[in-house]
Amino acid sequence: MIAVEQWTGEEALLLRSVMRASVREFADRLGISPRTVSHWQKNKTSVCRPTMAQILDTALGQCTPEEQEAFRVRLTALQGEPVPSADATARPAPCAVVSHKFLPVYLGERSAQLYAVGTPRPPGPGGLKQQVLPAEHHSAQTSTVHVYACGVAVVHLEEHQQVDSLTHLALWRYRTYLKEPSWAGQRITRLLEQHADSGGPTEPSPVPQYVLSAYELRDNPWTGTGLDTALQLLTTPSVLVNRQDAANVVPLGPGVEDAKFRDGWAHPEAVAFGGGVSRGVAGWSGVAYHPQPNERALTMDQIVALELDAQALWALSSYILHMIEDGQDPVMPTEYGWRFLRSAYFRLTTARPTETAQHRVMREAILATSELPDRLRAAQDALRDNNP
Repeated sequence: MIAVEQWTGEEALLLRSVMRASVREFADRLGISPRTVSHWQKNKTSVCRPTMAQILDTALGQCTPEEQEAFRVRLTALQGEPVPSADATARPAPCAVVSHKFLPVYLGERSAQLYAVGTPRPPGPGGLKQQVLPAEHHSAQTSTVHVYACGVAVVHLEEHQQVDSLTHLALWRYRTYLKEPSWAGQRITRLLEQHADSGGPTEPSPVPQYVLSAYELRDNPWTGTGLDTALQLLTTPSVLVNRQDAANVVPLGPGVEDAKFRDGWAHPEAVAFGGGVSRGVAGWSGVAYHPQPNERALTMDQIVALELDAQALWALSSYILHMIEDGQDPVMPTEYGWRFLRSAYFRLTTARPTETAQHRVMREAILATSELPDRLRAAQDALRDNNP
């Protein structure tokens, strides 16, 4: 039996992660309020009371041997100590992945020019109206610009990669990240120029501020804890490379990836989710998923649909919060004011009657690691204070 000397919010969330339970499912299994789990997410260092610690001890004791082993590995990683992996044969190896990059940018009123000429697309999980235009990326298998009626554009690039190791994939990821925001801004500018009303003033090119990725792990040799480690490294590739010089990202050194597989490395803040026998991990910088095509499971399309809406709302809420930081009163068109944000928040965070448990766990994992719900609430409150 694993002994936890002191339960804090961080250890409690680790337990939820290995159990692959949604907030509500985890609360129900422990017999506590979902608000308590939300409190842990916001206050990870808070120490649990003795009664709560006993509840968590009991829940850990009722976990399967596989869940207890995963908890042990992640707890050890959280404490900064290496631990031998249960899968001693796991090691770096070639694999095939499908990379999905999302580059969001707020366009404001300019988006109407593109929205009017785009191809209609059904609303995603956030209920946001969107139109799609071709992005025409030079190397991506598919590339699209999703233009939202609320004033945001999200460039989506799907690229297929066959790599010798996850370190090689991490290098490709960071090196292309230097180029993609500028390219995306230039592509959106060309679309705006193509469809703009004549005679209008020239505005600076929009440039996305960051890139988020979602990876579908396909052909690979890993099983068990080796597969878990691979998904963790896909989600947080920064542990494999040296990024001190952003223009020259290099591997950390020989043997680093081998050590991660040997030790069963896991990021303590990443949240695992499943889909039948499929496995997934959500982290602050992206999502990794390995579907089992012969099983009833989530599809990558469902993850992409959620990320598109989540990135659009992140860009929108960031624009509102940046106005406040700059000392301005946040003002948005009435139809995209605080009631619009409240509706989007409700759609993203509330389970639907037809939603499977697997989809719910995925949705909650992505939202929890992105911290989007907190940003939406903050932007909503700011707009409501200024435009009641």
